Amino acid sequence: MRKLILALALAGTALSSSAVAAEKLKIGTEGAYPPFNFVDSSGKIGGFDVEIGLALCERMKVECEVVAQDWDGIIPGLLAKKYDMIIASMFITEERKKQVAFTNPYYLAAMTHAAPKGAGISAFSNEALQGKVIGAQSGTTQADYIAAVYPDAEIKLYPTQDEANLDMVNGRLDLQVGDMLPLLDWVTKNDDGKGCCELVGEPITEKKFVGDGVGIAVRQEDNEMREKLNKALDEIRADGTYKKINDKYFTIDVYTMK
Repeated sequence: MRKLILALALAGTALSSSAVAAEKLKIGTEGAYPPFNFVDSSGKIGGFDVEIGLALCERMKVECEVVAQDWDGIIPGLLAKKYDMIIASMFITEERKKQVAFTNPYYLAAMTHAAPKGAGISAFSNEALQGKVIGAQSGTTQADYIAAVYPDAEIKLYPTQDEANLDMVNGRLDLQVGDMLPLLDWVTKNDDGKGCCELVGEPITEKKFVGDGVGIAVRQEDNEMREKLNKALDEIRADGTYKKINDKYFTIDVYTMK
């Protein structure tokens, strides 16, 4: 009888471990930040962030589901356990580290200005841009940047980057600050962006605002998951998986920005 009880206990432990191993993880992303994350015409979430996330899950041998979440609530959603990680082009900053833990960067970060073609903006100081209408996505380091650098401008913040772009197309913004790669994609590949706007000034690379690159955020207690993600990232870089995904979206290696 003791042997039977022991066998049943061991079987129960094995089933429990198997269930944990088979548990589906959830990836939180915005779904409104092309080409990094977006919802296509069929309602499917895709983009560079999403494909990198799914490649990491495959390498970790775990099934993953992608969940869309508005940017303003993306960290609260992680802390509330709506998903297990955030892969949404989130800059690694000291302020965010107070709430979440980050993996190593999965690509480098820079911001830039965009303006209507022919606007003639060439000086980027508070004095030069006093009274100008400057936009950014709310809750981002870009919003922090314009608030800190251009306090005498009229600042407009938007729930999504697409809404900021639309206001610029419609002449409601003199200037905007955004993540460099999505804005570059917008002014070179999007019909509205190509028609109206251009990047101006030098890339913004101040560590205070762009942090240490772009990382995957997990809850601070999930150190084991963070380490597994770092290991998987090294592996997809080494075996060419990262490059294959990168080259689908970009003409440069965003991991090195070269």
